[in-house]
Amino acid sequence: METRKVQLSGGTTYTISLPKQWAKEHGIDSDSLVALHPNGDASLLVNVVDEGNRSERTAVVDVSTTDTHALKQQITALYVIGFDSITLRNRNEFSDDQRRAVEKAISGLSGFELLEATETRIQVKNLVDAENVDVRKTALRLRLVALSMLDDALTAISKRDQELARDVVRRDSEADKLFAMVTRHFRRSLSDLHEVEKLNHSRDDLFEYYYACRQFERVADHAEKLATFVCREEPTIPDPLVASLEQFGGTARGILDDAADVVLTDADIEMAHDVLARRDSLFDEVEAVDRELYDHGEPQAAYTTGLLLDSIKRISTYGANVAEIGIQQALRKQIDRS
Repeated sequence: METRKVQLSGGTTYTISLPKQWAKEHGIDSDSLVALHPNGDASLLVNVVDEGNRSERTAVVDVSTTDTHALKQQITALYVIGFDSITLRNRNEFSDDQRRAVEKAISGLSGFELLEATETRIQVKNLVDAENVDVRKTALRLRLVALSMLDDALTAISKRDQELARDVVRRDSEADKLFAMVTRHFRRSLSDLHEVEKLNHSRDDLFEYYYACRQFERVADHAEKLATFVCREEPTIPDPLVASLEQFGGTARGILDDAADVVLTDADIEMAHDVLARRDSLFDEVEAVDRELYDHGEPQAAYTTGLLLDSIKRISTYGANVAEIGIQQALRKQIDRS
């Protein structure tokens, strides 16, 4: 850290000198422009202005020996960490399987489009600017998707509805797509002040929305897991246990829904404390049923039901995680206002 003494210039303007080594490293001279970002914590961030525009982040990746699974993973990773343009190169020629893998990957990434494709080169580019992204609304949408998936998964179990269960499984890709977009913009905000300004949220806000969305995405994954049980035609669960699953699932849903209200709609902090208490009560009830199953139930039904109960416990835990970040958010805002 370097310190500078503030000088008064012309009787009205405060000035400080920039560290010479830093200025040299970033090509700053007497005519350069820098952007100043005052923060509420008494800090002032300074960064170089590149003719008023943020430089595009580009990546060139050789995928000549990359299999289709790894190819999809790499495209997703480059999207999430914030690249604007990705060029994939193959020293030989892209196979049909590789091309399909690229198309499948970008179909799950909001804003990414296939710009150019030749025998040895594929270019993918982001066409959505952060100014057109509303992270809070995206979080609200992801919450809705996760809750509707959970509702339908529980209905599919109780009614043994395989078609509804398959629909739940298909919808998991929508949850993944929404979460990837939130993650992308949160990651970019960590290193790019212009991104923060375009998103019109503080970094604290963005972290809280990202964290909540991470929990929503996990709930969607467990809703998919519950639905997969129906699709695979696992051994039938006795009706009394189905009723317990519905009851516990409904409680877990309420925990998540109320916790989300605290983070996304500024509901009262007392609701978050209530959510945590309800999570603890649900755990006790689920564990009591689980013990009874293993002590007196039919082994296969006990095992299968135990797996489903575990998913419900995890869903309630994710709701509790949202409640905890909601408490942190509420206290942060309260102290900031004081």
